[in-house]
Amino acid sequence: MSEWQDKLNAARRWLLLLLLLTAAIVLGWRALYLQWMEHDFLQDQGDARHLRVMDLAANRGVIMDRNGEPLAISTPVDSVWVNPKVFLNNESKDKTTRLAKVLQINASELQQRVATRSEREFVYLKRHVSPELAKKVTRMSVPGVALQREYRRYYPMAGVTGHVIGFTDIDDRGQEGIELAFDEHLRGIKGSKRVLKNNMGEVVEDVESIMEPQPGKDIVLSIDQRLQYLAYRELKAAVKTNRARSASAVILDVNSGEVLAMVNQPSFNPNNRASFASANYRNRAVTDVFEPGSTMKPFAVVAGLELGKIKPATRLNTSPGYLHLGNNTIRDAVNYGEIDITKILQKSSNIGATKIALSMTAEEFWKSLDGVGFGLSTGSRFPGEADGGIGDYWRWNPVQQASRAYGYGIQVTSLQLARAYSVLANDGILKPISFLKLDDVPDGEQVMSAKVASQVRLMLESVVSEEGTGRLAAVDGFRVAGKTGTVHRTTRGGYAEDRYVAVFAGIAPASKPRLAMVIVIHDPMLGEYHGGAVAAPVFSKVMSGALRLMNIAPDDVKALQQRQVAQQNQFLHVAGGAL
Repeated sequence: MSEWQDKLNAARRWLLLLLLLTAAIVLGWRALYLQWMEHDFLQDQGDARHLRVMDLAANRGVIMDRNGEPLAISTPVDSVWVNPKVFLNNESKDKTTRLAKVLQINASELQQRVATRSEREFVYLKRHVSPELAKKVTRMSVPGVALQREYRRYYPMAGVTGHVIGFTDIDDRGQEGIELAFDEHLRGIKGSKRVLKNNMGEVVEDVESIMEPQPGKDIVLSIDQRLQYLAYRELKAAVKTNRARSASAVILDVNSGEVLAMVNQPSFNPNNRASFASANYRNRAVTDVFEPGSTMKPFAVVAGLELGKIKPATRLNTSPGYLHLGNNTIRDAVNYGEIDITKILQKSSNIGATKIALSMTAEEFWKSLDGVGFGLSTGSRFPGEADGGIGDYWRWNPVQQASRAYGYGIQVTSLQLARAYSVLANDGILKPISFLKLDDVPDGEQVMSAKVASQVRLMLESVVSEEGTGRLAAVDGFRVAGKTGTVHRTTRGGYAEDRYVAVFAGIAPASKPRLAMVIVIHDPMLGEYHGGAVAAPVFSKVMSGALRLMNIAPDDVKALQQRQVAQQNQFLHVAGGAL
């Protein structure tokens, strides 16, 4: 090898060594620069790719009945979510197909859902899954797919309390009923934590807690679930028996204005969202209005007594059983002749009620109806509550004024009607309605004299006697005051001749009232349609059970003893004949 070639090889070695040394110096300098000069920036970038802030779901407050029984609770559940970037980068057709099958989603739909949201880092695949499904997803270990802990609302009484409690949406926000009315009170405050995730999007470490979740506040309702179930059961049976379209029932504590029970048919199960339909989940007892029919007659009598136009002993001539008023004819079921005020209510005389209403001015009558809460909100705070309406008195003609006395031309809710009867029960005091359990009895407004309220209650007891239209509303051992109502339903062309609303409104025990109840049944289709035949028996069954559940002492012991003796004698007579 020549000397020139030796020198060339040596030069090449030195050049290579110089290049390597230069590269080492550059890399070392770069490492030092990144470590010291760009440390904060790089740390932030790394954290941005692996550190994440996760929300922590807050437990929604419990809704309880007045005795502490849970009516709505939140249970922890898992939801399945995916990081689209990780999922798409590690996609396996086999795993995608199996995941879609487990989640009961079409595989192509799953792929499309993820692909169209590829710029995101968090996409729900399925919310609120069962524990079994969550375990299957975990065992599959699909890249980018994980579980998120959430809460799902559960309603132990299901359809029994559905209309009152309402429901929440998938994000646990109140949508209807008490859940909506008190959403801010019930809703908790979400917490958050910082976590470390790996390249697959899975949480590998909890770094720090940023804020602990704060649970929502509990609510104790005025509802008594025992009475609620009782009313629900009997109302459902009545709708089936009479093949009715719908029905409502309301029970009030007359002393406090608390709603002890409120049910509707048809009902719905808030635990099963597939059953949701606006026609089913609205609370008809609060949102729907109807013409109350003859259940308004006691309030025409109240107005007449308060104004001194009539007295309990006043007799009015209802002959010959009909009355021409302008171009209209008002009729009674039969010609009752000359009868007193008690008989007018007992027999439900339209002519008698008309003459009482026309004995006063339209303004006087309007003020009396307005005073007991007709056409006004009850103050319940229930979402969607209807005000109803009694019309403007200055626009009433004599026929319209008369029709209000027997319950046509006026719109009320079941809750409003129950509240009005609670005024009769509570010696003329109007109380605000409450769906919450009250620690103290609220002050009310004296809207009629205690004397008049007592007089009308006594008259209404005759309605539930053997001679009255509401005899099927009687409750063994208790004095009951109430009134039947039967109304033709309105249609686009006027009043339908073959469609009715059957109503019964009553109070018990009549001697010292505790409960007011209204039963409303729409469109009974199985022959009977009168309030006394359709609604009154439901009142009797529900009120009988409610009085006993609440340990209210009988106030008609003598009548109860007489019936027991009669039954015993009948049994002995039958037994003796058999011997």
